[in-house]
Amino acid sequence: MLKVSDLNVFYGGIHALQGVSLEVEKGQIVSVIGANGAGKSSLMNAISSTIKYKGGIEFCGQPLGAKAHKVVKAGISHVPEGRLIFANLTTYDNLRMGAYLRRDIKGIAEDLERVYTIFPRLKERAKQPAGTLSGGEQQMLAMGRGLMSNPTLLLLDEPSLGLAPLLINTIFEVILEIQEIGKTILLVEQNAFKALAIADRAYVLNQGRVSKSGDAAVIMADPAIREAYLGKAK
Repeated sequence: MLKVSDLNVFYGGIHALQGVSLEVEKGQIVSVIGANGAGKSSLMNAISSTIKYKGGIEFCGQPLGAKAHKVVKAGISHVPEGRLIFANLTTYDNLRMGAYLRRDIKGIAEDLERVYTIFPRLKERAKQPAGTLSGGEQQMLAMGRGLMSNPTLLLLDEPSLGLAPLLINTIFEVILEIQEIGKTILLVEQNAFKALAIADRAYVLNQGRVSKSGDAAVIMADPAIREAYLGKAK
């Protein structure tokens, strides 16, 4: 579904991504793990065309457009690190913003109900200003808003960041639920154990390069990976 080839990203003199290549197959959860500054968010921003890059990105066999709204139209939705909700709008209006490019009124209504089924708390908070929601509720809102464009591929950037452990468990359960309704997911996450536990495949980013890739269970069992990202290797 998604093929990234020899991707390079520069910030001035900083070479943030250095020849990164990866693939995501339909129906999979693919996790990208790595330390702070490894280039994980740069990868997501490049795929969604919110930053400039060099290299190739193909989606469903076609080159991906260079404009962010065309990426959304193609079927990719990006839930960014830090949520970036519209704090002054209601929860409901934030969700409707996710469907900004859509004109299928019936489909929008059906997807709104689906989001409310996945995140019942959002229905309870529908008329509440989004800025007054808790951190966990705001993360649910960001993910719900991402689903409202009816994407084929969902990009999730650090969905557990800043959340309490109980809420982190809930978010990862929801990610599996989103996969079950037919969505493909590319997940960037610092919580390597959680990310690898739910993934089909995984990539390890180290200083802007892919240092390891393969089946998520195999990567989780790798002693070097366990030492670096999952605590002391056993």
